[in-house]
Amino acid sequence: MPEGILLLTPILLLVLGAEFVNGWTDAPNAIATVVSTRVLSPSQAVIMAAVLNVVGAIATGTAVAATIGKGIVSPDIITLPVIAAAMLAIIIWSSICWVYGIPTSESHELVAGLTGAGLAVAGPSVLLWDGWLKVIIGLGISTFLGFFLSIGIMTGLYWLLRRIRPSVIRKAFSRLQILSAAFMAFSHGSNDGQKFMGVFALTLMLGGVMTEFSVPIWIMLLCGAVMALGTAIGGWRIINTMGFKLTRLEPVHGFAAETAGGLSIMLASAFGIPLSTTHCINTSIMGVGATRRFSAVRWGVAGNIVLAWIITFPVCGILGYVFVWLLAFIF
Repeated sequence: MPEGILLLTPILLLVLGAEFVNGWTDAPNAIATVVSTRVLSPSQAVIMAAVLNVVGAIATGTAVAATIGKGIVSPDIITLPVIAAAMLAIIIWSSICWVYGIPTSESHELVAGLTGAGLAVAGPSVLLWDGWLKVIIGLGISTFLGFFLSIGIMTGLYWLLRRIRPSVIRKAFSRLQILSAAFMAFSHGSNDGQKFMGVFALTLMLGGVMTEFSVPIWIMLLCGAVMALGTAIGGWRIINTMGFKLTRLEPVHGFAAETAGGLSIMLASAFGIPLSTTHCINTSIMGVGATRRFSAVRWGVAGNIVLAWIITFPVCGILGYVFVWLLAFIF
């Protein structure tokens, strides 16, 4: 049996497994604040996020998916074992972080896993620095733009709403936050939602099922459904960390954080820049918390999250490197 046919089915399952844990640890970012402020129930938020993630991916094209598939390492060395190694790295690291309720970036795990596997196959020459420049720009957007934009939005809202009663503010922003959460879910689909859909399509192409790279609607719906299932089953750990442990949120804070995070993500998606939606919304939440007072943010919790972000690249790179060697030995 040809290698492509032998490996195709289990690797497609690995891609869906990575999408499932994405639903555990990354997709909850889009709905954490709207659930923690009790504007929407968890089931309502999951349904909204699932639908708008797919809509976001459909409406905004595949520029981010193309960057992941063609711009990080040379496409010539991306084989089925390379994809499998990257997916295993994502599943293992995301699952470890999920146990401790730490939101992780599947985007960075995917980039690091592919890079580690690529280095094992062909060495440093496979790295494409134009794509890595986009990753670095994405790091800046997700880490700093989300934080400072949320501070700006929240400060402006404080000034505009300074003479309005808190009860009126809460009632109004309980409605407005539904819109901001929908925007956050849509933007998540425009960037993060594309990635595993693209990997799934790329796997089919490498396995000979598709003759050229494209992401048909059935792949978008399948990956969207798997991600939503992951969120519904295991997303509460991350929602609890972001919505309750990081800082105390009211609907107006959730609105500001989701708006800042969504705008940052949409800016990156417009230029095909893969970024961490986890970084965007978490730093936005830190920003709105800091506008009340610096101590309103639980910086110990924030520090654990940031530490996980920092070690994601080396951990997933090493895992990708090791797994591609093991798979080459097995097959």
